[in-house]
Amino acid sequence: MKKIAIPVDETGMLDAHFGHCRFFMVFTEENGQIIAQDRIVPPPHEPGVLPKWLSEEGVTDVITGGMGQMALNLFNQRGVNAFVGAPQVSSFDLIQGFMSDSLSLTANYCDHEHEEGCTGH
Repeated sequence: MKKIAIPVDETGMLDAHFGHCRFFMVFTEENGQIIAQDRIVPPPHEPGVLPKWLSEEGVTDVITGGMGQMALNLFNQRGVNAFVGAPQVSSFDLIQGFMSDSLSLTANYCDHEHEEGCTGH
């Protein structure tokens, strides 16, 4: 089972400002199917808070447009895969692309010890 978090604005579109997003859409995937989706409100922005908070929420993967090196390092330390460089489209389009391995990203920061063969998803 995976929990995939995507920072979104109030309309459900990818929020380019990961650290300052208004919401996260969290999709729970099991056996190739989305079994749950939740829109959650993050805590107030402070450096290092979101990686800790998302990992405590059980998130295994994050899809985002961009994020700082510190956040990437913190996600990696917690075994959370960070997929960076996603296009600014709806969270539903992103999750569909992610699940079908057709999502085009400009960067991929997987923790290969956490998940084998993490090349595009």
